[in-house]
Amino acid sequence: MSNIEIKVEQIGKPLESVSTPRQSVLTSETKRVGITTLGCKVNTYESELIGETLKTENWAVVPNTQAADLYLINTCTVTREADRQARQEVRKAVKRNPDALVVVTGCYAQMDPDACAAIPGVDLVLGNDRKLDMHRLLPQLEQGDLPKVMVGDLDQHVSLPDQLLAGYEAHTRAFVQIQQGCDQGCTFCIIHVARGPSRSLAPSLIKRQVQRLVLNGYPEIVICGVDLGSYGEDLAQENGKTFDLTDLLEELLALECDQQNPFRIRLSSLDPHHISDRLIRLWAKEPRICPHMHLSLQSGNTLILKRMKRRYSAEQVRERIGKLREVMPELVISADVMVGFPTETEEQYLDTEQMLRDIKVAFPHTFSYSEREGTPAARIPNLKQVPVAERKERNLRLRTAAEPIQNAIRQASVGKTAWVLPEKNAKREGYMLCRAEDYLAVLVPQQQLELGRWHQVKYDRVDGDFLLANSL
Repeated sequence: MSNIEIKVEQIGKPLESVSTPRQSVLTSETKRVGITTLGCKVNTYESELIGETLKTENWAVVPNTQAADLYLINTCTVTREADRQARQEVRKAVKRNPDALVVVTGCYAQMDPDACAAIPGVDLVLGNDRKLDMHRLLPQLEQGDLPKVMVGDLDQHVSLPDQLLAGYEAHTRAFVQIQQGCDQGCTFCIIHVARGPSRSLAPSLIKRQVQRLVLNGYPEIVICGVDLGSYGEDLAQENGKTFDLTDLLEELLALECDQQNPFRIRLSSLDPHHISDRLIRLWAKEPRICPHMHLSLQSGNTLILKRMKRRYSAEQVRERIGKLREVMPELVISADVMVGFPTETEEQYLDTEQMLRDIKVAFPHTFSYSEREGTPAARIPNLKQVPVAERKERNLRLRTAAEPIQNAIRQASVGKTAWVLPEKNAKREGYMLCRAEDYLAVLVPQQQLELGRWHQVKYDRVDGDFLLANSL
């Protein structure tokens, strides 16, 4: 590998604080890298991309639990708990092989590089602006020629994919990032700072990426981004003509595919504000877009939504989902929901509980509000903060409130047919865990299935959290 000279603007540590050469550890033979990914689907996509580029530089990607010459921890910072988990994973890597190089990147590295650099054994803290340059930076890191902290301004530069990913280790579905960053700035969230402004990837690159993954045998493509529905807004400003998420989906659906086993598209988290009439029409008529939505809801009370600085009211949520259900009554909804936001009263919490019932959210991903330093919500006086014990209690109540919705959907499915994708061996001997198009968990006898293919099944009965089915 040849050395590449890169000029770096470094924040948080003096420039003379550099990494230590590890030539005694790293040899000219194939070296091993273990990658730990925390957080969102975008992080998963980026970690796979980093691993693939390292393979071209004579590195072998190994499980992060094994001994390796390099450990890369791709972190999340969505909550304080995520920060704690990141530090824990870094310490595990250092303990696993004290002589290995350890690189910390991702959102926690971007937001608190000094805390990451202070962990004994860390050699490099790499911001989101340069995380996809890892393969280019390694030669200098090996020689000890890099500053310990390389975290820059995301308004000036950000790592965006410029090459294609061949596949995913141990995944039956493939994630494709189409967008980076967020312009929203919700009062409880730090991710718009950690990821920078919204930027859309070129449609041509996205189409080539999807084609490659489909040709490599992935039957489901999950379209993901930090603020997915904002895709194309910056492209429209640059090119003077509108191109949005719906336009992109139409072009992806027009790609050539195996007619015997066509690929399907699943959308990751969507803001109600971005559920346009055009998207609803396309979703309703196109069977290859999975009938499952993960809704970025947060609250069912308009005043709380306003204080969160969300882009919609509770009434608009009901209107958008109502319109979607008119043409897609079979749609299964999961949703991100936050309880205990500052000033939230019991009545306002109950509005959220009622919202789940009204729009039939079967699988709420509930979060208790957690103060994030640097966010406007964290500056709200303590008198208006909901006690932590009450946040936890509301979290449990909300999850319990969704159980009848889940059970009703499963019971209504018995006797019907559906398409499922096998994922892995189930804990129940002789069965495989599958996911239906609507993301319901299904158990099917192993001998009836083939990995990497959609199978049509008939639901026989409900068993706890699962539907039991047989292949047709």
